[in-house]
Amino acid sequence: MFDVREKPKMVERAFLVGVHLKNDAPAEAEDLLRELHELVTTLGIGIVGSALVDVRQWQARLLMGSGKAEEILEQIQSANADCVVFDNELSPAQQRNWEAFTGRTVIDRQEVILDIFGARAQTKEAKLQVELARMEYNLPRLKRAWGHLGRQGGGSGGGGGGGGGAHRGEGEQQIEMDRRMVRERISSLKRELTDVRGHRATQRKERSRIPLPHAAIVGYTNAGKSSLLKALTGSEVYVADKLFATLDTTTRRIELPNGRPLLMTDTVGFVRRLPHRLVESFKATLEEAVLADFLVHVLDINAPEVEAFHRTTLEVLQELGADQKRIITVFNKLDVPGAAAARAAVQLHHPDAVFVSAVTGEGLDRLQERMADLLADQIRHLKLILPHSRSDLVARLHEHAHVNHCAYEDDGVHVDATVPRRLADELTAWTLA
Repeated sequence: MFDVREKPKMVERAFLVGVHLKNDAPAEAEDLLRELHELVTTLGIGIVGSALVDVRQWQARLLMGSGKAEEILEQIQSANADCVVFDNELSPAQQRNWEAFTGRTVIDRQEVILDIFGARAQTKEAKLQVELARMEYNLPRLKRAWGHLGRQGGGSGGGGGGGGGAHRGEGEQQIEMDRRMVRERISSLKRELTDVRGHRATQRKERSRIPLPHAAIVGYTNAGKSSLLKALTGSEVYVADKLFATLDTTTRRIELPNGRPLLMTDTVGFVRRLPHRLVESFKATLEEAVLADFLVHVLDINAPEVEAFHRTTLEVLQELGADQKRIITVFNKLDVPGAAAARAAVQLHHPDAVFVSAVTGEGLDRLQERMADLLADQIRHLKLILPHSRSDLVARLHEHAHVNHCAYEDDGVHVDATVPRRLADELTAWTLA
């Protein structure tokens, strides 16, 4: 039986193909093909060649006309490629057509990203989400897996026993069994994810009782989001110079220059042409961006396609309903050679951006000041006299506020503190005029 949960066989030599319309911007198509190169390399697959094809209009069978398809086939054969990877999203029929035409495994950008996500997912939720996306991707492609099997079709009458109906072959029967298995697994995964999301909702409810502001770090994959979180918090966070180094959210606490505590969450990185099913299945993970008080949008200042990356992130945020959040735009990697020249060009389009290096620490103080300014309307400076019996409130102030002074006097506990607004509202009975 074909196990739809099994990853496609890993190959060593891939040939990349990008197809775009003649009237589309060729530079963007070239950028996308370069990005596909990096995505495929992330899987440990060697690249032996690539081709960018422009067409006047899309062709249903192979995306392109037969003449151009023959030219691509010659290049694939000449490069001795094991696999063909399309930057375009292929329909199940187009995938089957290309495999029959080339005699090789053919995958598209969606499948590459699914493989990367599958390899990187760590938490139960992330693994469930990736498996659900893969199942939904594989369901219409089961026929492709059984294409090598002969069909044992029996006509009515003559050799067909059993009432005149045609007998279906093993492959066709197995496809139906696999489809049923996949549909059942999809239903099971959705139920499990509902339970996990319910648990997360409970955790968020508990967290909402903690009067701490919350920021989510968002941005294109490999822009340095995890490095920035590590630099700001001084805590151990997994960092690697590769796409989608981590798919799981990480939350750490920092203290801003005004003494205000802040929770910061690193989220999964975005990528152009992110498969829609992954956007849907990862909504629970990306909810951190929706629920945050504000967003820190991190970009690699040295990326040639930095403006396209900026647009991609904003588009995904719009899909998630988080595009109206207050956003601090941060350009990272000032320590990389050539960043100074890039900064001069970027500042023209992003005059309010903050420029930092998560490696050297340059600009981090300015970023923290901006975050503090953004939360200025959510803090209050209070002078309190708390009853000795309310040691719980004293403990909460030390945990969730910045305590400037605390003294135990005969009439109570005298506290001078910078307090989050939500906590301040609970303390009005003990506030000094």
